[in-house]
Amino acid sequence: MPKYQWEGVTRTGDVRRGVMEAADEDAVANRLRSEQISPKRIRRSFGDKEIVLFGSGVKTRDILVFTRQLSTMVEAGLPLVQCLDILGTQTDNKTFARILQNIKANVEAGANFSDALRRHPKVFDDLFVNLIQAGEVGGILDTILNRLATYIEKAVKLKRQVKSAMVYPIAIINVALLVILVMLAKVIPVFEDMYSEFRGAKLPAPTQFVLNLSNSFLANWYWYFGGLIAFSVLLTWTLRSDKGRDAFDALILKVPIIGDVLRKVVVARFTRTLGTLLSSGVPILDSLDICAKTTGNRTVQKGILYAREQIAAGKDLAGPLSETGVFPAMVVHMIGVGEQTGAMDQMLQKIADFYEDEVDVAVGALTSLLEPVMMVFLGGIVGGLIVAMYLPVFELAGSINAE
Repeated sequence: MPKYQWEGVTRTGDVRRGVMEAADEDAVANRLRSEQISPKRIRRSFGDKEIVLFGSGVKTRDILVFTRQLSTMVEAGLPLVQCLDILGTQTDNKTFARILQNIKANVEAGANFSDALRRHPKVFDDLFVNLIQAGEVGGILDTILNRLATYIEKAVKLKRQVKSAMVYPIAIINVALLVILVMLAKVIPVFEDMYSEFRGAKLPAPTQFVLNLSNSFLANWYWYFGGLIAFSVLLTWTLRSDKGRDAFDALILKVPIIGDVLRKVVVARFTRTLGTLLSSGVPILDSLDICAKTTGNRTVQKGILYAREQIAAGKDLAGPLSETGVFPAMVVHMIGVGEQTGAMDQMLQKIADFYEDEVDVAVGALTSLLEPVMMVFLGGIVGGLIVAMYLPVFELAGSINAE
């Protein structure tokens, strides 16, 4: 019998974790409920064949195609169970196919579609599940699925834009590191052998520095690589800690140019998510809670949660958002107008459209700016090393001409 790792919350709010042997996830969930524990996460324990070690094993594109096709089938009048059976059979992702078959079995057993999805939190997040639940309650599941598919498409496009801006500088930095390593290990030692024949000659300071650096690297290369690995581990650990991540997320928003692009990305994601949730009938407090989890930035997340607390206390949304200092004044003003006119969901979608276009323009400008900067960076490093190694030759030629 397989083992399952589980995490749940007691009635007093305490978080409990453990491992349980059971026939399937449903059996684990039922047993936990009988012990007055509300299950939050259930998955196969390490060593079982169905465990997914890295991520969920399901790509965003798989979910997008599933959502779009399910929307079409439901709108055409096919029963939900039949839709899940067809989609689970035709998907190429075996992990996703097993998940869909499990969801289908749960729905056949009498569970709500949203409850069946909630048992796979790594694949279907809170936003997806809550929208499906709203569609079930309102009897507009096909409409909600259509909105979800559109939302995922726009989220994927936004993510692709950010990635495209980061590919070029990362590639240039990697090339620069590779060139430096090759020069230190292969090229500079050739010059050193040549200059060693000039006995008693004093080499220029830049040349001597590069030669010393090459000798140090060849003699202690393991220390260099060990230091690089240690730095990477320390940086990863720092970013995973609460204080480190808070400091990094606050700092990155203040970085010139890059911070402005990231702020636009965050605003576009927040307004698109909140607008989609509100237009689907999800309560404002639940919507803000979901939006806070999907921002990707701790500073913005704290601002949204602060606004949620203020709304729970009876205030509007625009005022608390303005107090956080995270969102641009234009966004806050438009949200305020949306609240006054009763069309906030439509206003949020318009803001999202505007800022997604702004991200597109900003990414293009950033890429255009980074290209010459990175070329100067790479050329400066390589050129500096070459000039340093040829300085003795230039000085020798100058002394010969002087004679």
